[in-house]
Amino acid sequence: MCLSAGYSQSSIVPVDLTCEYRTDPVGLDVPRPRLGWVLKAADDTRHGQRQSAYRIFVSHSRASVDKNTGDMWDSDWIASDEMQQIEYKGKPLQSDRTYFWKVAVKDEKGVASLFSKTAQWSTGLFTQEEWTARWIGASEVYDPAQGDNKMYDPWFRKSFNLKKKPARSTLFVASVGYHEVYVNGRKIDHPVLEPAVTDHTKRARYLAYDIAPALQPGKNVIGLWLGMSWSIYAPYVTSDKPRTPIVVAQADIYNTNGERMMRIATDESWKTHPSPNKLNGNWGFGVGGYGGEIWDANKEIKNWNTISLDDRDWKKAIVYHPRLTLSAQQVETNRLYEVPPAGVEKRSDGSYKVDMGVNFAGWVQIAVKGNPGDTVRFLFSEREQEEMTFGLQSAYVLDQSGKGVFRNRFNYGSGRWITIRGVSSAPALNDIEGWMIRTAFDDAATFECSDPLQNWIYSTVKWTFENLSLGGYVVDCPQRERFGYGGDAHATSETGMFNYKMGAFYTKWLEDWRDVQGTEPMTGNMNDTAWARKQAGSGRYFGNGVLPQSAPTYHGGGGPAWGGIVVTLPWLMYRHYGDTRVLEENFAMIGKWLDFLDSHTENNLLQRYGGSWDFLGDWLWPNATAEGMNNDKPETLCLNNCYRVYNLRTAAKIARVIGCTAEAEKWERQAEASAKAIHAAFYDSEDHSYADRSMANLAAALYGNVMPPELRRTVIDRLEKEILVNRNGHIHVGITAGAMLFKVLRDEGRDDLIYAMTSKTDYPGWSFMRDNEATTIWEMWEKDLPGHSLLHSSYLYPGAWYIDGVAGIRRDDAVPGFRKFIVRVPRPEDTALSWAKASFDSPSGTIRSHWTRENGGLRLSLTVPPNTAATVWIPTEEGAAVGEASGFAKEIARKNGYVLFEAPAGKYEFKIE
Repeated sequence: MCLSAGYSQSSIVPVDLTCEYRTDPVGLDVPRPRLGWVLKAADDTRHGQRQSAYRIFVSHSRASVDKNTGDMWDSDWIASDEMQQIEYKGKPLQSDRTYFWKVAVKDEKGVASLFSKTAQWSTGLFTQEEWTARWIGASEVYDPAQGDNKMYDPWFRKSFNLKKKPARSTLFVASVGYHEVYVNGRKIDHPVLEPAVTDHTKRARYLAYDIAPALQPGKNVIGLWLGMSWSIYAPYVTSDKPRTPIVVAQADIYNTNGERMMRIATDESWKTHPSPNKLNGNWGFGVGGYGGEIWDANKEIKNWNTISLDDRDWKKAIVYHPRLTLSAQQVETNRLYEVPPAGVEKRSDGSYKVDMGVNFAGWVQIAVKGNPGDTVRFLFSEREQEEMTFGLQSAYVLDQSGKGVFRNRFNYGSGRWITIRGVSSAPALNDIEGWMIRTAFDDAATFECSDPLQNWIYSTVKWTFENLSLGGYVVDCPQRERFGYGGDAHATSETGMFNYKMGAFYTKWLEDWRDVQGTEPMTGNMNDTAWARKQAGSGRYFGNGVLPQSAPTYHGGGGPAWGGIVVTLPWLMYRHYGDTRVLEENFAMIGKWLDFLDSHTENNLLQRYGGSWDFLGDWLWPNATAEGMNNDKPETLCLNNCYRVYNLRTAAKIARVIGCTAEAEKWERQAEASAKAIHAAFYDSEDHSYADRSMANLAAALYGNVMPPELRRTVIDRLEKEILVNRNGHIHVGITAGAMLFKVLRDEGRDDLIYAMTSKTDYPGWSFMRDNEATTIWEMWEKDLPGHSLLHSSYLYPGAWYIDGVAGIRRDDAVPGFRKFIVRVPRPEDTALSWAKASFDSPSGTIRSHWTRENGGLRLSLTVPPNTAATVWIPTEEGAAVGEASGFAKEIARKNGYVLFEAPAGKYEFKIE
């Protein structure tokens, strides 16, 4: 039995409970959710704490689980050291229920711990048949022939009576277009720009809202406010649904006895009316951009969502019949993060220019004054010398009072500067507020070192990544395109995993990739009709393994390294989180993708396929626009063939993990045959390089490991020469090859080469951005080429290196999920750093590394969390002694200038005097 609360002899206690990667998630439609925890040491001065068994209780009520019973699941004691990805194996879960759970563990001596604090999750609706609600919308539909949007975002409301206050009620809401939920005038929850962006040719995601606290005996009203946004997006056009915001919502209302009092569901009895807000412009790249919002204060109805409103003149909602699968939103919602303004400047033409201090993507709130009926305009810009970039602008129409407050609601801007036109007096600094918006995943890391430039790169990469992570996928840029490019994902995914808790986020994004598979890339004619999915021309649905270059957004150019994210990302998630389900769920997609590439392979070499933008190689290397990127030259063919081999090798590893031996053997054979063909076709035996001798193709060849084993070291030496000699330490790759380059160098432990590139202070490099007053990472190494973004996913790949390279906290390939890991301190000659420190909330607990060099000595302070073990690599001269005071870290080897220690859980101080 477990010990009673308040006393424990166990060395560990479980904390930080999660369900499907999240804390107390709501509305899950996963029949067998996975549970997890990490362990806290009862005495952090001790060593070797580990878990030998666990016991989980799951119950339908908090009272039951508090009594240490599990009426849904009592796992009994399971002899296991696993603490993540524990699949629920109790009674079948029911829809629209809350389940409570807790866990106890036994330590290394078999002593049982206290139970954890109680955690919970709630379920959504497991089957489509449980939805009796109907899709509703307004009668007005977007007409692309009219250009910019003319429709105001619609309100919907439904009044009803209750005999008594309910005990519980969850409102499930899915929408095409963003939505907000109100009950009796009160906004329910605080997410913004929801639901997460989704392929609305196939799916709509619902959120769960607890509305019981806002309901009351007597008359009640539920209000829904829809925003235009993705409802008019061209690639989501299908014949079964209108181009207008639509919503489906359903709530069962229960009394204290658990009896259902009534069901509220959207249907034709709901009323609708235009709100004062509308999309300003259009929604999409190539059709006028994403615009902003217009608020007309003359159309306000203050009590639109309260019981006091007389809605007899409102119209009846229209029932629509889209063929969409309803799925729970399994990713965190969007949240607001404050961005305070830095200053306001009056300009000679009577306008005012606000400096928000940093480039960001998000919302603003600005109090304004002017003449009654006038329109105040807000122009957003990334560049100080330009009044507006990418057509992002919003407006506020003043009512008779001549004053008001503009605030975003269903769109967002992106930039640093805001020009305000049409006001009669200067807005005060405290009249202006700003918020960055992003998916609310938790931070997972901190980092700092002795070099201010490296600290700037790290913090700016993180800030940029956050600004790109709105809506459950990573966009290339938040102002011009807003597409979820697979190629850009290669440049960001490990930076994301090493710095944030991204499990739910990437699980959702991979579902988006499964949804879009089978549709050809959205290249070709740049107009609304040709870009509509399943229409003639671009975007036709083939149903095979082809992948568009972005998900869930379809648009854009790319190539094999764009679609290939469907192989790379599941494998990274498995290694990082120990998640085998992500391999199983995406295995069919991986197989179809590789079959598609096979259909364009001759004599073991991948051939160019698709349109002019469908077979890109590297993208945006220094001076790339002048040299020409989209071409049929051999370097592109070489790079994409190397990438295909990497896909094949990775897919084979995935297949072996999940027991698909036949597929593994097939892909291994293909990889070896193609590697030989690539080496024969593109290797320069005199120069030891590939194709055009570029840094990009050297990196790609190493990434795919296409050379004979005996030549790999030679090619690495040639890459070193390319970086240090031919390029004088500068980087000379773009998005695609840059991600390959940094991955190769990180895996090879070549911190010296990465440091050389990240520490250069002239063009091209990150310092060049800093010295040109960047506050976010640019799209290109150059700043001033018109039409390019200054907030972009292009060069975020150093973000992972600061954790696994400089701080040295690395995955152990033999044990996924950081149950075992490596801490490798960089050699003195690798960097000019005198110290670095980081913390990393790994899936198995918080790892801390802090090393310092002084007077030729080295000190490493290390925390190894309970139930894990570290292999510690200390760089030292031949024969030098390494001190470690605790005696628990055991020296196990000396190789390549390092002394290796095996360290179980605990705190350590390693010293070289």
